[in-house]
Amino acid sequence: MITDTLSTGSLRSQFNELKHSFEDTPYLPIEQRLALLKQVRANIVTLEQDLIAAVSKDFGYRTAFDTLVGDILPTMQGLAHIIKKLPRWSKPSHRSPGLSLWPSKVSVTYQPIGVVGVIAPWNYPIQLALVPVITAIAAGNRVMLKLSEFTPNTNAVLEKIFIGELSQHCTIIQGGSEVASEFSSLPFAHLLFTGSTAVGKLVMGAASKNLTPVTLELGGKSPVIVLEKADVNKAARALLFGKMANAGQICVAPDYVFVPKALEHQFIKALCTLYKKHFKQGVEGKNLTSIISPAHYQRLLGYLEQAQQQGAKITKPLEQNQQDAEKHRMGLHIVTHVTDEMQLMQEELFGPILPIMSYYKLDDALNYIRLRHHPLAVYILGQDKQAQQYIIKQTLSGTVAVNDTLIQVAADDVPFGGVGYSGMGHYHGKEGFLTFSHAKNTLVSGSFNPRIGLLLKQNKLLIKVLKWLYVK
Repeated sequence: MITDTLSTGSLRSQFNELKHSFEDTPYLPIEQRLALLKQVRANIVTLEQDLIAAVSKDFGYRTAFDTLVGDILPTMQGLAHIIKKLPRWSKPSHRSPGLSLWPSKVSVTYQPIGVVGVIAPWNYPIQLALVPVITAIAAGNRVMLKLSEFTPNTNAVLEKIFIGELSQHCTIIQGGSEVASEFSSLPFAHLLFTGSTAVGKLVMGAASKNLTPVTLELGGKSPVIVLEKADVNKAARALLFGKMANAGQICVAPDYVFVPKALEHQFIKALCTLYKKHFKQGVEGKNLTSIISPAHYQRLLGYLEQAQQQGAKITKPLEQNQQDAEKHRMGLHIVTHVTDEMQLMQEELFGPILPIMSYYKLDDALNYIRLRHHPLAVYILGQDKQAQQYIIKQTLSGTVAVNDTLIQVAADDVPFGGVGYSGMGHYHGKEGFLTFSHAKNTLVSGSFNPRIGLLLKQNKLLIKVLKWLYVK
């Protein structure tokens, strides 16, 4: 089912229709769930080129590489993992009843919870829409998917995926902030939101009125720490990939960097050299994605102008082709001599701006990170294993990647999620299945059950045995 901008009554009507459908079949057989997932996979394959073209049109220009590697491949990889593992995940998990509950048996059974709401963002409009949806369907639920108003062309192609029988399991909603607000207030069994922390607070507030549990995938300022004995060229290469993929418009993009003071000049030089090699045509090249809109482009320019006015130094790897206002494209801008008063050190950047700070002692960098909101990712570049472990233990973040950037998100067999201001809850893989399932405590007793009689009689010997076992 596909619905454009709706009135409140119409939106609730769509929800009720899905709810009635779920109530008619509260436990969708695993074989049917697998068939639905396989149909989603087949439809994506059919529409691959349409999706690539549509996303590029929405961005003004987006490289096919960014859409394929950042959107389509992770979605297909996630689908394959879920299809393979779902039969095992859905089986009851047998637990120990303990001696006090003998001879009964206990287990955890995983039950679909109802209608799940998903609010998708614009930066990865395929992956961040479809992966939560396929995970919720795998758990046996119905889904309402609210797509971003910034990606109308992509949305039109996504609608074509949920046709036929799939349309009875996922309803697609489009519209702006008013629709999103009404959407958040529906009494979902679970609501997953991906987006900014500020909007995440509003979503959580609306959901709380229905006691709807939420998973919030937010973002924040993810730091990079370059270690003292790091290979500068290798570190710069990993960082450049993480910063320039999708023009930095990624929730786990490296946001700012700590570099040992002795390596600062060498590191910036290595970044510029690599940028000139891989993005030698700058904003005129075909390998650089546009900023999503003129407004977002102007926001980034504002950060740079304010920082420069307050004493920051901006290094541009190329003398030309660093900016294009008409096409809202921007190349890498390295910013040094930054202060906390600058907006680019307060706001999540979501663009190809890279503040760099130097440190003398590793603990100075860690103290700076710890005094701020917990980030969605921490990146460690360097081979010192002792320092790696020290940083991992001394910082709290949603994810960590060592000598790499971004791709920790693509690991299907581990949970993905933030902590504190960078989010709450997890999805991806088994943790996603559990998020969208109710883990039901299930106790089964057979015909032989002397425990009930002993409890009814308040048997003193039974109490004595239980105290001997547990009260000591």
